[in-house]
Amino acid sequence: MKIAVTYENEQIFQHFGHTEQFKVYEIEDGKILSSEVIDTNGQGHGALAGLLQAIAADVLICGGIGGGAQMALAKAGIKLYGGVSGACDAAVKAFLANDLGYHPNIRCDHHDHEHGEGGHSCGDHGCVTHNCGGHSCH
Repeated sequence: MKIAVTYENEQIFQHFGHTEQFKVYEIEDGKILSSEVIDTNGQGHGALAGLLQAIAADVLICGGIGGGAQMALAKAGIKLYGGVSGACDAAVKAFLANDLGYHPNIRCDHHDHEHGEGGHSCGDHGCVTHNCGGHSCH
């Protein structure tokens, strides 16, 4: 299994579409075999999903991520764990221990936002303080 994490200075970079690097972990039998930092070469939102697919990533751990990127990852068969912060190594270890704190509905951010689709509810993940897509979340 390969786990990719948005990366900057050993920390999880908080905006998927602007990440300049991923830290990629090779996992076998629930243990980290190796890791390496790879450059995205300035690729943007859509191309990053293709890059992750090309390196055969199975999982992405990241901070914020928009709906379009989420759809591209789903289409590529990459499992998303968004809304994560802190050290990359610690997040991967927590993932392997089935103890990673993440936000399954991280979509409510400054990107596109559609209510009522896929059972999405803004109120359960902290977007109470802003306005989503020109209309109130609640």
